[in-house]
Amino acid sequence: MSEFDLIGEITDVELIARGTGIRDLSRLKRQYGKGNWRKLKGYALIRLSNGHERRAELHWYEAHGIGRREVKRKRYVE
Repeated sequence: MSEFDLIGEITDVELIARGTGIRDLSRLKRQYGKGNWRKLKGYALIRLSNGHERRAELHWYEAHGIGRREVKRKRYVE
């Protein structure tokens, strides 16, 4: 089991960076393939590995045809 599981939908999605504005762009292309990469943030209800449920801010990368990759929990929001 990972650090957390998504329980619901990710809401209030915002663009953080795209294209050359992404620091890890070359690694993303090498690891997952070429694409129109964007770094996004949003909020969702997650279930932690200890069973607790919390609302958290999440950051991730995604590209058309590749999908969402490397979802990270940044902070809890209440």
